[in-house]
Amino acid sequence: MSLNCNEINVVLSELNLEGSFIQDVVQPGYDTVALYTYGKDGARTILICTSQNSCRIHETRRKIVKNDKPLRFMECLKARIKGSRIDSCRQIGLQRIVQIELSHGAERFVLYVRLWSNAANVILCDENNVVVDSLYRRPAKGEVTGGLFTVPEEKPSENRVWQVRTFDDVQAEYSSRFPEGGTLSFNQKIDIWYGEHAETLSREALLVQAEKWYSSSKARMESALERLLKKQNDFSQAEQLRHQGDLILSNIHLIAPKAKFLECDDYETGRTVRILLNPEKTANENAAAYYENYKKAVSGSDSLLHDIELSKKQLEKLEAQYAEIRNEKNPVRIEQLLRRNSTPRQQKKKKHPGLDYTVNGWFILIGRDANENDELLRHYVRGSDLWLHVRDFPGGYVFIKNRPGKTVPLEILLDAANLAVYYSKARNAGKTDLYYTYVKYLRRAKNGSKGLVLPTHEKNLCITPDKKRLERLDGLRQEAEWQ
Repeated sequence: MSLNCNEINVVLSELNLEGSFIQDVVQPGYDTVALYTYGKDGARTILICTSQNSCRIHETRRKIVKNDKPLRFMECLKARIKGSRIDSCRQIGLQRIVQIELSHGAERFVLYVRLWSNAANVILCDENNVVVDSLYRRPAKGEVTGGLFTVPEEKPSENRVWQVRTFDDVQAEYSSRFPEGGTLSFNQKIDIWYGEHAETLSREALLVQAEKWYSSSKARMESALERLLKKQNDFSQAEQLRHQGDLILSNIHLIAPKAKFLECDDYETGRTVRILLNPEKTANENAAAYYENYKKAVSGSDSLLHDIELSKKQLEKLEAQYAEIRNEKNPVRIEQLLRRNSTPRQQKKKKHPGLDYTVNGWFILIGRDANENDELLRHYVRGSDLWLHVRDFPGGYVFIKNRPGKTVPLEILLDAANLAVYYSKARNAGKTDLYYTYVKYLRRAKNGSKGLVLPTHEKNLCITPDKKRLERLDGLRQEAEWQ
């Protein structure tokens, strides 16, 4: 339960913050800010919490847990109001909005603390109520940098009387621990009660959020694994494809022009079988198509094993992360774990420069400019890796990482070639020539620009960019990033 309007007035009257100075600001989480103040009553730590159902402001004697890295709003407050004087601190009417007027040299600021359970916020404004920054940015309400904060009117009190809680149970249990006459201040009672109950409430809310993250992530990963297993099952029928091609050639005399299927006796089982045909192709072309699918199935089955194993490991990692969150007792730590798992992919620290794609077990690296090209060449590729680059156009380097005992399949080579064209000035040039060779056959151009290399033992490859192939590759990359 959040503080009501009368409880807020009791808290502020006890704090008596006028004339105090803000010595430091700490933000342990996205919903909490702590102000370290010093005034005539000594040092105080003022806790502001905007968590749903536990919105409050009060003095705390608890240790404030610092975040792993500085958060945006804390850095803003430190830059603007650290060292400032609190000129006044009051609640606007009974609106549960605390107005703290600050002066920092010639500058004047106002810190608004809105303690509404469904719309709580902490907003720093200049003396004209223009928003400098806010804990939660809400553009629709103008609560973003440069917006104008509208101060609500001080309405008369409502007919309903808001009772100030007495917290008798806290007084009875903890009074003996405080030597100051045995009577706890309202701030002390608030600090103790929320210290015991708010964490439980906050932890439960965070666990609900964690369960939603876990359920959606698990469903997505299981769906991806199911698709891979289905594909593996399809590939397990590879021998049947080859056998069907043999049957077509063995019974070519039975195939009429434009036939949609072939009915013949299977010489292995003695049964009559029906084989689908493409009526637009000849018998030899239909047999060749079955043989081609057979080759793809055989080569693809090995790569699928790598992808299936990777998907299973990702599921195991997800289970371990969820177990860690459920076993954690500290809500701040739970929030940090959730934030780690939900970090936008643009903010995730890369293991290498440029982009990467994993296709059927083959790892493709792409440098998009001279700096990334040079960094990849120096630190992330080896002599047995394959290098591709467009001819006669500037562009990124594409590398296919070597797999011991494996030859790069044509499909992977075409995927890499399309990426090389896409990340170059030849993107809209249509039919394009590329050359490719092993990294060990590259040498740096003397006095050349950064990343410039001269290839030897190179081979030529001519392609027309395939939009569908690029869309498929982009889909694979996005799916891998979300996992």
